[in-house]
Amino acid sequence: MPAALAALRSGRPVGVGALTILAVETAGDAMLALLDSDRTAPAVISHERAAALSLANEIAGASGAPVRVGRSDWLGADEVRALADPARDMNRFLAGPLEVAAAEPVEEAAAALLLCRLAGVLPAIWLVDAEVPVRVTPAEVVSAARRGRAEIVARARLPIAGLDQTQMVAFRAPDDGSEHVALMVGAPGGRPPLVRLHSECLTGDVFGSLKCDCGPQLHEALRLIAADGGGILLYLRQEGRGIGLANKLRAYALQDRGLDTVEANRRLGFPDDARDYALAAAMLRTLGFDRVRLLTNNPNKLAGLAAEGIEVVERVAHHLPANPHNADYLATKRKKSGHLV
Repeated sequence: MPAALAALRSGRPVGVGALTILAVETAGDAMLALLDSDRTAPAVISHERAAALSLANEIAGASGAPVRVGRSDWLGADEVRALADPARDMNRFLAGPLEVAAAEPVEEAAAALLLCRLAGVLPAIWLVDAEVPVRVTPAEVVSAARRGRAEIVARARLPIAGLDQTQMVAFRAPDDGSEHVALMVGAPGGRPPLVRLHSECLTGDVFGSLKCDCGPQLHEALRLIAADGGGILLYLRQEGRGIGLANKLRAYALQDRGLDTVEANRRLGFPDDARDYALAAAMLRTLGFDRVRLLTNNPNKLAGLAAEGIEVVERVAHHLPANPHNADYLATKRKKSGHLV
């Protein structure tokens, strides 16, 4: 799987089942000239992106299915890139009608777009005909996205400001090679530990962005865990609710143009929240815990752990004050994503 992700990011073809694909975002003109010299390769975009372009309703019975866009004389590589990139939506209009249909086979097309998300690129692909050294199955892609296994690769004492008794445990997900960590604080004392599932947020955690509440949530969670006598913070590499850093910044740019956080993700072609908590459950089990008290306002985290056999014996609310830059974002999470109070 790491080889497939690297190939997609670098603009090289990858096989997904019987399909051979190129990422629209990263495939350059030279690669397209080599693999699509007659300019006939169709494109596939996600159902969410097609809906944002008012294309999905043209496909009867294809709810949720990826959408195939046929090529025509006027639909060149730049025009397909414009279809994939929402930054261009408000600046230009395509010149003619599009030939759209449900992408087939659906399972393989959906897995190919999922692979794009895992690679951190826009969910849009070219379908080409080529021999490729890297080919994965749809099941392998789904397994990698789920990250349902975790292996401890290193651990060490890590005293941090205000918390002396802390240890960091590094995990690797064998499905895709991604690395995640658990920060062990103090000792739970024989009862279910207080646990925080924190998704990586470079902008908030490191740079102190005011557009979200991630940085304050992270530091307050550590304070609460320490005050409770000990617990665990899982730091999960799921930037941007699972769409990656570059796509999160694209979503921010769309929010600057008036979309809310949910609308921006859909405009990009992604679901509202693409995270999965099977890896978090695997990390907890590896650490020896199957019962926890969860520090969260997100019902998806409660459901995600429960679905993986981790019993949440108590939900501990995690509220922080809003600021003028994130008030609408927090309100949208409550209204559209069902976040609890």
